[in-house]
Amino acid sequence: MTLRTTLLGACACLALTPAALAQSDAAQPETGDVIVVTGTLGTFGATKSSAPILETARSVSVVTAEDFLARGALTLDDSLNYTAGVVGDTFGFSTRGDFFQVRGLDVPEYRDNLQALFGNYNNTRPHLYTVDQVEVLKGPASVLYGQGSPGGIVNLASKVAGPDLGQEVVLSYGTHDRLEIAGDFSATLIADTLHARFVGVIRDADTQVDFVTDDAVSLAPSLTWTPSEATEINLLVNYDERDGDTAHQFLPLTGTLNPGPNGERMSSSVYHGEPGFNRYDTESTSVTVIASHQLNEIFTLEGTARWRDSSSEYSQSWLAFAGAGVPRLDANGNGVRSWYDNPASSEQLAFDTRVRADFMTGELEHEVLAGVNYQTVELSSSRAFLRQGVLNAFNPVYGNGVPSMADLDAVRGTTESESEYWGFYAHDQISWNNWIANFGVRVDDVSNTNNGVSQDDDATTLAAGLLYAFDNGLSPYVSYAESFNPQLGVDNVTGDALKPEEGEQFELGVKYQPTGSRSYVTLAYFDITQSNLPNPQGLPNAPSQQEGEASITGFEIEGVTVVELPVGDLKLNASASWLDAEDPNGLPFSSIPEEQASLWGEFRPARLQDLRMGLGVRYLSSNSSVGVNPFTGAPVEIDTDGYTVADMMVGYDFANWSAMLNVRNLFDEEYYATCLARGDCFPGEERTVNLRVARRF
Repeated sequence: MTLRTTLLGACACLALTPAALAQSDAAQPETGDVIVVTGTLGTFGATKSSAPILETARSVSVVTAEDFLARGALTLDDSLNYTAGVVGDTFGFSTRGDFFQVRGLDVPEYRDNLQALFGNYNNTRPHLYTVDQVEVLKGPASVLYGQGSPGGIVNLASKVAGPDLGQEVVLSYGTHDRLEIAGDFSATLIADTLHARFVGVIRDADTQVDFVTDDAVSLAPSLTWTPSEATEINLLVNYDERDGDTAHQFLPLTGTLNPGPNGERMSSSVYHGEPGFNRYDTESTSVTVIASHQLNEIFTLEGTARWRDSSSEYSQSWLAFAGAGVPRLDANGNGVRSWYDNPASSEQLAFDTRVRADFMTGELEHEVLAGVNYQTVELSSSRAFLRQGVLNAFNPVYGNGVPSMADLDAVRGTTESESEYWGFYAHDQISWNNWIANFGVRVDDVSNTNNGVSQDDDATTLAAGLLYAFDNGLSPYVSYAESFNPQLGVDNVTGDALKPEEGEQFELGVKYQPTGSRSYVTLAYFDITQSNLPNPQGLPNAPSQQEGEASITGFEIEGVTVVELPVGDLKLNASASWLDAEDPNGLPFSSIPEEQASLWGEFRPARLQDLRMGLGVRYLSSNSSVGVNPFTGAPVEIDTDGYTVADMMVGYDFANWSAMLNVRNLFDEEYYATCLARGDCFPGEERTVNLRVARRF
């Protein structure tokens, strides 16, 4: 029996665990002793509702700070590695950003209900220490959030001020001289009324790639004002700065996936950039207001508003691409060097304001949400690209072909773009006895301007769901949701502006948590259709250029249980997913595995409750990438093997101190997260060891 089969089987067995435990757990009193193992959502969470996940007719996963710290996550990508249907490190070890995929698709990143990332390489990567939890709403979310992906959204919930939060100082040190000092300090400025909090991190770190550093400063002061029981206003400032280089070296297929000219393989630490030229430095400042005011027993006003200014300085050299199926290296391992320089910036002003109404009509209980969402984003970039000089991929000698700033300025092009949209939405969740139904509709108006060329789009999206909560904790559900995403450009056949890409999803699932238990399982089947895509190959005489349609179907299972053993408590988290995704040409999505599974166990000995030990296993199946040779027209398919890696944790609490040792990729498995048909490979994360010591007071 293979490890893959064992891991997938363990996930399936965990789905049956709650039923096996139901009889003993049902006898437990429904008190605070029953551990909530599913995570919770607030009204500023991914669903904009505090309804329990068990009563939500959608797939939602929540990863708490306790979870991702225990598993040794160092980045947002890492925090999602144990979540069903989510590929966290899609492009392996990265320092530029987080490249997660949900249900086979790129999805937008949100923070406290507002979008936080726009375009590429003009924002600063968030630091996990400033985050309370990471939430994944799977499937189309346009009814709540407007334009976006049919894969869903990832929402980060920030740490904000509040009463009785205490103080913490953290020191951590790990592989590649990764040194971090962090602090979380809270104070009450006016009793029961005004609270302050300051969260900060400073990091100095090398990485697994030669010459590449990943230094960071993250500061997040906040104030919470509660002038009355009915009103709460949070003011949060985030300042983030990252200085370093990019870990993505776009390593050639020759010497990585395939052997080199003499059968050699290059190390994943090899650096194909140029010291002194390469850099990836980002800086961002944002001010966010999160507020709510209860008008009466029925109506509550809520809102989030943000101003954010970000900039980046991105310069990189790599070995030039030659086209799918065309070698990038000669017989001696030499390749032409590419040089890229692109200072970029983004500025955002956004708000989401809504009224919530909780009321009864006869026997029907309603939670109505009606809101208006506005956002304007200005992006600018000044891109220069050229090719000159030669570098040996296996024995790089730097300094050859380095361009001057004048060389780059001579080929530089500037892009200025602005997007503005208004969204108006209404959503009603209706409860009657054990039935819970929801209906939502949203109307959006989007305007995009790119270098003076404007395009306007509008869309109406719908969502609906129905769930029945049996008294035994079983909750089957069905749901439907839509999405849209504007596409800039002109259809060369019709002469009209391109229509927005559209998505729709049907989902059928069941959630199960036996009454009073410490177990929870969710199972979902989904069918997503993505339309208005570029035409598939071989479609002659099409009436437009957007007849393309992609199909994504899959199963996901996720579960948590706590097993009480004579020697201690064992908490198990398991997930697995099976995905069948085909693009308009019937080809699999690039870099997306069909199967993935994970199992994380955490044990606390009965006689030594301050000690905890964790062990996890993550499996992703193979993935592929398809391209076309530009010279022969022949198809090119590159397959990347799947991989299985293990993670480990040992932690101990004593008095107000805690220490935790995390090891990711315990056995130092060498693997590539994906290799692309265009000719490059992305190494996975090597073994990392990190010791974290915290003092609370």
